[in-house]
Amino acid sequence: MATRLLSSRVLYLCTARVTRRLVPRGGVVQRGFAARQYATLPKQQGFSLAPQGKGEALREYVHLTALARQGKLDPTIGRDEEIRRTIQILSRRTKSNPVLIGPPGVGKTAILEGLASRIVSKEVPESLQDKRVLSIDLSSILAGSGVRGQFEEKFKALLRDIEDEAGKIICFIDEIHTLFQLGKAEGSIDAGQMIKPALARGLQLVGATTPDEYRKTIGKDAALERRFQPIQITEPTVSSTISILRGLKPRYEVHHGVEISDAALVTAALYGARYISDRYLPDKAIDLVDEAASALRLAQESKPDELEQLDRDIVTLQIELESLKKETDVFSVERRDKVQSELDSKRKEAEELTKIWKAAGARLEKTKDIKKKLEDAKYQLEVAQRQGQYEVASRLRYATIPELERQLPKDNGTDEATTEQEGPLAMLHERVTSSDISRVVAKATGIPVTNLLKGEREKLVHMEDALKQRVVGQDRVVQAISDAVRISRAGLQAPNRPVASFLFMGPTGVGKTELCKALAAFLYNDEQRGLITINMSEYHDRHTISRLIGAAPGYVGFEEGGQLTEAVRRKPYAVILLDELEKAHKDVSLILLQLLDEGTLTDSQGRKVDFKNTIICLTSNIGSDILSHHTATDPTTGTITKEAKDEVMDRLSESFPPELLNRLDSIQIFNKLTKEKIMEIVELRLEDVRERLKSKRIKLEVTSQAKTKLAESGYSEVYGARSIARIVRTDVLFPLAQSLLRGTVRDGDVVKVHVQEGRIVVGDCHPPEPAIGNPAKEVEVEVEGEEGSAEVKI
Repeated sequence: MATRLLSSRVLYLCTARVTRRLVPRGGVVQRGFAARQYATLPKQQGFSLAPQGKGEALREYVHLTALARQGKLDPTIGRDEEIRRTIQILSRRTKSNPVLIGPPGVGKTAILEGLASRIVSKEVPESLQDKRVLSIDLSSILAGSGVRGQFEEKFKALLRDIEDEAGKIICFIDEIHTLFQLGKAEGSIDAGQMIKPALARGLQLVGATTPDEYRKTIGKDAALERRFQPIQITEPTVSSTISILRGLKPRYEVHHGVEISDAALVTAALYGARYISDRYLPDKAIDLVDEAASALRLAQESKPDELEQLDRDIVTLQIELESLKKETDVFSVERRDKVQSELDSKRKEAEELTKIWKAAGARLEKTKDIKKKLEDAKYQLEVAQRQGQYEVASRLRYATIPELERQLPKDNGTDEATTEQEGPLAMLHERVTSSDISRVVAKATGIPVTNLLKGEREKLVHMEDALKQRVVGQDRVVQAISDAVRISRAGLQAPNRPVASFLFMGPTGVGKTELCKALAAFLYNDEQRGLITINMSEYHDRHTISRLIGAAPGYVGFEEGGQLTEAVRRKPYAVILLDELEKAHKDVSLILLQLLDEGTLTDSQGRKVDFKNTIICLTSNIGSDILSHHTATDPTTGTITKEAKDEVMDRLSESFPPELLNRLDSIQIFNKLTKEKIMEIVELRLEDVRERLKSKRIKLEVTSQAKTKLAESGYSEVYGARSIARIVRTDVLFPLAQSLLRGTVRDGDVVKVHVQEGRIVVGDCHPPEPAIGNPAKEVEVEVEGEEGSAEVKI
């Protein structure tokens, strides 16, 4: 037995005969007690005090033909050629064992379900009409087989019961490669060796596996391989996937209780093929429809995200209002009135949305009940026709089903694009639309494929203005970047290439890296989330290049993946900054060729990483010595002269192969910054300081002489504008922090920055308005310096 301890129940059953001799008159009571003890013995421990009856082993497995007869299998759409080929092999006299070989998710199991449905509907040759399709779960055979020889005994019992059925059973084993790995132990044989004699005696077995697993298991055993006939199952096309989704649509509508528009099915197939590259059709498209319908149903039954967010906002405002009631200063009184007004507005909005949400949920529940009754009536009609009950079939066809169809809500036939709403009312629609599919794709992949709302359209139209707030003096480059992003968000980009690929050139400190950060911040509202930065100076040696895509098999770090490929796998929609490309080894260009041309990169483990939704930005300082010369630029506009550009391009051609340069969408040479542009950068840095002081209600006034002094001190011909931020920090922030610590600058003051005796002076503070009963408050000041940062409270 599988257990090491002998329980009292087992001991009783083993001594039953002796007990009957001692207690002859208690036979009835004793037999009843013994039966109860037999029933309570754990089956998984392998207790078999009596031999199993004929066909007992077959009852543990799923009969697909029985499920097809009950209408519980999903319809198989298409795959007629594969099903016909399977029937043809099963009809052979010998070696009638097809094995379906294909990637996961292409529909191998669905083909067997389609075969079971054809057997039930008598659409197969006469030799297969009376057969049953049995799906064998290998885990149930292995479960409870802890003792040596127990697995072999259970497997032989299964084969024996199948043979006793006299060829009436077709066995189906999904993931059949696991069968030939079971039972392997020292001194025993595996299941593959045990099944060979049964296959030779006429056992009909259909398997399903992937190409790699077939090659590793069945392909290595020639004697086993010759007994199987492989059938290659390829990934269906997008059009075939749409047909499959249309056939499955009624099942998912009944299950989720929602309607699914045809446009949603088309969108699921198209977006699944385009944006989900690590899975296969139709599986990934079906999952998109399933999840979108589930999300819509959840939004109807539970509180939608809009209402939950409103409730959280109301609680937050209530807490803030209670806290402000005890304050009497001018600022707190103004804030209290503002919070009260905002709280009243949100309460009214939440009340209106709650009423609309409950009404929509009631309509949806009624529709779901009608659809469920309609599905049951259609199944009863199919059964009645099969059994020849024509009176019942007539009543269902001409009375019950038409009445239920009349009770369903009518489709108004309006265009889907006009019925979809923006804002909080988007939760009210009762059909899964293409926008729902887009939201699922966006959440699963991080790629913003949702329909552009009005606010986002306006944001993209004025994208240049947003980028110019951080990048000064590079209008031509900003325009090229903005055009590439707009083409991508409008759905007009090339399907097999990255969104855009640029090479940024120019001297240091002109904004090459800053533009990439600004672009990531614009797209994600967080530059850290949307920017992948790879410092190419770390790949100077040839052996370090492999870290981009992962170490080769057998080397340390093989399973960790590549620094570039793994980063893109986690963030498939990002700005990739390959900084200072000229410092990397020249063989890096070989990796970039595939990335720029096909939009994919194969890592060391053979997995394809999709770069089709990334923006590739390469930066280089090649020709900086040429561009930094005073004759290379127009002194008034900072524009690079044609002679300087040609000289830089010649040097660029010497450093990088032409096939790499030809694959780039654009090569942009940044302009040199003029004095006017330097003043704009100074203003941007001062605006950052004002934002920090806004929480303390301190205003900063800077004279034009002070701005000019900061610009002259911060700009360098060698380092560009990189020093401006450091000068602002040392000449403005440090003295201001000292004044806060000394108490000469207080909450609400106006601080003036001016030039005195040739140096920047921070002073001339105006006192704030006196507060009414306002006690002294803590002022938090964060002081940043070369050594780090410190937080001081006074």
